Amino acid sequence: MTNSLDLPGRPQDTRVVVAMSGGVDSSVTAALLKAEGYDVVGVTLQLYDHGAATHRKGACCAGQDIYDARSVAERIGIPHYVLDYESRFKEAVIDRFAQSYIHGETPVPCVDCNMSIKFHDLLGTARELGARVLATGHYIASRALPGGGRALYRAKEEERDQSYFLFGTTREQLDILRFPLGERSKPEVRELARQFGLPVAEKHDSQDICFVPSGHYADIIERLQPGAAEAGEIVDLEGRVLGAHAGIIHFTVGQRRGLGVATGSPLYVVRLDAERRRVVVGPREALRMSRIVLRDVNWIGDGEIDEVLADDRREVFVKVRSTRPPQAAWLTAANGGYEVELVDGEHGVSPGQACVFYDAGEGQARVLGGGFIKSAVSAADATPLRDERPAAAAASG
Repeated sequence: MTNSLDLPGRPQDTRVVVAMSGGVDSSVTAALLKAEGYDVVGVTLQLYDHGAATHRKGACCAGQDIYDARSVAERIGIPHYVLDYESRFKEAVIDRFAQSYIHGETPVPCVDCNMSIKFHDLLGTARELGARVLATGHYIASRALPGGGRALYRAKEEERDQSYFLFGTTREQLDILRFPLGERSKPEVRELARQFGLPVAEKHDSQDICFVPSGHYADIIERLQPGAAEAGEIVDLEGRVLGAHAGIIHFTVGQRRGLGVATGSPLYVVRLDAERRRVVVGPREALRMSRIVLRDVNWIGDGEIDEVLADDRREVFVKVRSTRPPQAAWLTAANGGYEVELVDGEHGVSPGQACVFYDAGEGQARVLGGGFIKSAVSAADATPLRDERPAAAAASG
């Protein structure tokens, strides 16, 4: 059987901790590695008060999931531990999620969870258990580099690729992390689950935001921060008042439905002014942004980012939302930080989202890193950083 972890030595001499969420992907990961002979230990994180999410179809990290993970561990014959991370998860993920919405941003809590909980705290636990590797069921590929170290690549199955949520992974973490499903498709994984006789083989996939059982973000924010939903005005691009709203936490950039105002033509949320409690709306073309200012940038490409950008800008492909394909852009060092110029612009760019860098726009491109969006400049207002298109973009279109 193929060695999924790309490690020297005998599998039976190598301890591997598998992060088991109770879903089919992490369960197959554990079963695969056990079948390959590794000394596998399953760990499940209890992250939040399960409550109403316990039996909701599509939830994850709920009480049923802990039971499912334990059942899988028993089925494949590995030890299994449940760790209480509720307080840490609330501080690092849920509270930050609420504050981000209150400030008019659109957060990506799965990125925070990966950076703060799974690939930091859980990685430390894996080391304490004597593990050489922490493996997860994410759909992303990890490969050794010719000169040493490892790199991340988009998953084989584009529809399942989770690289957008993992851009914050560090080089040091990459040496220990493995993603055995990155070169597999979801149907393959389902079939493997059936072959292994796993009780979760037909289980529904989890949703991205595990701690929002109702699907209504504002409910969670109001519970965490009573009074956060302060009423305000809905205004057009010129500042004319068109209506009223019950709190900016009910809106996201790019939203069209539920605005409660009508002008005869479609209106979209263009930006959120948290300080003045204003929701600014306009036509779709007003959503098109061409320049993005970033914060908290993580670089895992070759070299150091400041050296890479010291003499010139870097051609990259970027994703500003998980569901969007990568598009050509320039990455530059500017104003004491980093900025991205989108060659063809992008609609609905929101502060708080991630902007992830790749070295190509198609296939299993290498992940170069990324950052969080601090602000964006509309295509109508931006002055191009340079006149020509990147060579890669020109060649493709």
